[in-house]
Parts: sequence; structure tokens; C-alpha cells
Amino acid sequence: MVKAVVGDEAHLKAFEEALSSSSSSPPPQAQVGLVVGKLCASSDRALAYSLLPTPLTEAAAPACSLRAAPKPKASKAKAPSSSDATLEFDVDWIAEHARQVSRMLLGGMTVIGIYIWASEASFKATSPAVLSQVIRAVSQSCYGSTHGERLLIHISYSPRRWACRICEVASGSLRPCDFKYSKLLASLQTFRCTFNFEIRLTAVRAEPFKKVILKAISHLTEEVQNARALVDGCLFSEDINISTDDPHQVDFLVPFKNAVPIEGASANAFAVLFGDTFFFSCHESLTLYACTKECSLEGVAGLLRFAGSVSALAYLGPKESISEAISDLKADIITSLRSRLDIILDEADDGSATNELEQSLSQKVTQVVFHELREPFSFSFPRRVLIPWLSGAYVCDYLQQSETTEDAMDRCKEVIPLETATASSSILEPESAAVCGTLESFWDMVPGAPSGGRNRSRRLKDSGCTGQDDDDGSRRQQGAQSFNILAALFALLIALIAGVVFTFSAASNT
Repeated sequence: MVKAVVGDEAHLKAFEEALSSSSSSPPPQAQVGLVVGKLCASSDRALAYSLLPTPLTEAAAPACSLRAAPKPKASKAKAPSSSDATLEFDVDWIAEHARQVSRMLLGGMTVIGIYIWASEASFKATSPAVLSQVIRAVSQSCYGSTHGERLLIHISYSPRRWACRICEVASGSLRPCDFKYSKLLASLQTFRCTFNFEIRLTAVRAEPFKKVILKAISHLTEEVQNARALVDGCLFSEDINISTDDPHQVDFLVPFKNAVPIEGASANAFAVLFGDTFFFSCHESLTLYACTKECSLEGVAGLLRFAGSVSALAYLGPKESISEAISDLKADIITSLRSRLDIILDEADDGSATNELEQSLSQKVTQVVFHELREPFSFSFPRRVLIPWLSGAYVCDYLQQSETTEDAMDRCKEVIPLETATASSSILEPESAAVCGTLESFWDMVPGAPSGGRNRSRRLKDSGCTGQDDDDGSRRQQGAQSFNILAALFALLIALIAGVVFTFSAASNT
């Protein structure tokens, strides 16, 4: 349960001054935005790193405005004032802003609530149910849940003061909590990781693309959660001591296992030391896919190979344990993959393409029908890039194959104000290759399985041979086998004759 909120002193005070400067002239204005920070799992504190104003809607209207209270018909209409107006929100637009910001945040930073810049009178005149509705929509868009606690910060300009409340999302209840300043961003510790992975699993005919990839990510989540961590080359333990303020390198160790949970099938496990030190995979006995009782071959349309390298990063706040940084780093790996999948699905839902030639790669890959595949189908996830943000901290974005770092910079500026003018050359590209997936025919992947005409035609195409050449090769092979049999029989006959002669000669000498 959150009892106190700690805000970054330098950034939040500068933000308040900017708000005051922009609202110094009438008519009175209101503003809504997001609180980026962290709800600490090991304490009763919430850390508020930054406040992000929600941009104007597509109709160039603010996401929060003042609505005049109803007046008698005899009264003349006038502009709403802070004393007779309530706050009105574009809930869907605020939730969409929260979704996009959440996708750009790295480990240890999340959207933990909203802030409202308004007068004391208009804030009190607004129903708590309206405020909790906004918070609930933000929580749903960022966490996929309407449970837990989120933060509501009210910055009043008349009179000038800050007030913090904790909202219980499920019930909508609001309760006050303490607020104080501290130096947060300047004291953050950075943890980095490069996570290599490879997942293989079966795909059935009725499964859509999204479900198949989510299954792969679900299996990967289990591996990540069970992994042990090396921090700066030392095996992590609760009493580990880290003294340096430089970025820390983390490598994950996945233990050996007898089986990989692959949706009703099993195969030999692959053991991996993730990171720059060592990477080893062992994929054998794939024929077990065809031998398991739980996996019916009639329903299997193909296999998915999901592999790649994810660059993850997490920030650790003051008075937090190293174990929280490890948990945040693991969460960043999985969240990053889910965000890339969401990007593909969002682009695939874009109905701008009118024919197959104009369709994007995302639209084509999400329309793949597994049992109709004739050749292996490969696709790439967007690559993660890191964009400088506040006090040495970064946010991230994802690049499709046809995009550049300038595209990432433009998207970031739309939803997250940057501290200074940032050149595209300062954007980091830690992932040299994109996470990729390959969908292949089930029978093409399983050694020793019966082959159909489709598989045979693929081998002919790959080898550049014709059907006649294949038949001639078969006849030559049969002829060679016949010759070998005759040679063996001839050798056996010679041995028998030699044995009879030797026996007869020995008998004559006696």
C-alpha cells in the first residue's frame, strides 16, 4: 500500500514553473497528463520521475477542459471560471497516450497515474467517479488490468499547491498521501542486458498469427523468470554488493532441462548462457514432435521458430534492492517483445492498403494461413532503439525494416517531451539484428517423417533437378545396390570353396 510519494525535485519544480508561465493569462485553463515513475514493490513509496502532458487530440482540442455548470435560462452565457466549472476529460485519448508512452518506457519506469493542473475549486467540483474513470482507463491501457493502486497528483494554481491522492482502481476510492521532493533521476543506477533466445513450437491450423506468437512469448517468459543472473560477472545473491555508479552488465543463465514445454510436445532442451560470454543451443530429436500422444498430427499445420537477441535496460531508484533491478530487467525483455508484436498488429489493422501488392509486411505476415504454406515464411520484429530523455536516462522506440532513426525521433516527440534538442545521431541502436520468426511446414521440419508431393517438389526446386534426373538417380542407386549384393554373394562363394579345398587337403595329409 502506497503511503508516500517522492518526486524528482529538479524536474517537477521546473515543470511547475513552465505550467505557471503558460497559464498566467486568462481565461483559466486546465491540463491533464501522465505520471511516469515506479510503485516500489519493497516499500510503501511511489517514485515520480516525470510528468508528461497529454497532447492535443486529432481535432486540436485539449484532453482536459473546463465545463460550465448548468445555469438558469434567464442567465446570460459566459466563459466558465474556476469557481463555477467542472473538469471534463477525453478519456479514450488519455488512455491512448498512456498506451503509447508505456510502450516507450524501459525497465523500472512505468505510467503510475495521472496529474491534473486546475484550480482548487474546479477540482473539488469534479466528481470523484469522473477522476477514477480516467485512472481506470489509463491502468487498463498500460497494465491490462483494473486492479491495484495508481497515483493522482493535483497541481493547483489557485491557490498554488500540490496534493497527492492514491486511487484504488477497482473501487475508485481516493485517499490522500504524503508528498516530498528528492534527487531521483540523478541517483538512478542503470542495468543492461543482451538476451539471446530460440523457441520452437507447433502451430495448429485454426490458430491465428497473434495466438501463435503469444504462445512463444509465454514459453519465453517462463524461461526468463527461471533464469539466474550474473551482475558484472558475479552470480547474483541477496547480499551482493555493487559500489560503482557505472552501468551494470547483467547476463542470464538458463538451467539445463530435460524437456521444453512446447504445447503438448517435447524435444531435447537447449541450455544457454545468455549474454556476450557464451551461447549454445541443442535441438535434437525433433521426431518426438511426431511421436507424442498429446499432439495430434492431424491438427498440426507447421512449426514456428522464434529467435533473436533483445537488448534490455532497467533503472534502479535510490533505496531499492538489486533484486528489483533484476526483476525489472526480466520484465523489460518480455514487455519489449509484446510491444513489438503490438506494433505489427497495429500496422496490420491499418486498412489503407487496397490490394496485395500495396500491403505492408505486417499485413502479410498476420494473414498467413499455416496449412496453406508452400515454402518457409520468415518475418522480422521491429528493432529497438534508445532515445536520450532526462538526466542521462533513455526511452525507446521500435523501427520497422523501412524506417530510420528520424522516424523514431518524430514519434517520440509526439508523446514524450524531450529535455533538449536531440540529434538523430545520438540515438543508440543496441540490436544489430531484428528478432525474427520462421513458419515452416511440419513435415519439412521433422526428420524421418513421411514426405508428400509438396516436400518432394521443394527438394527438386532447391537442388535444381528435374523429375527425370531424380528417376535416373534412383535407378543408378538401385543398380549400385544390386552390384553390392552380387559382389557379397561372390565373395561368400569363394570363401566356401576355399574352405572346402582346405578341409579336403588337410584330410588327405592325415
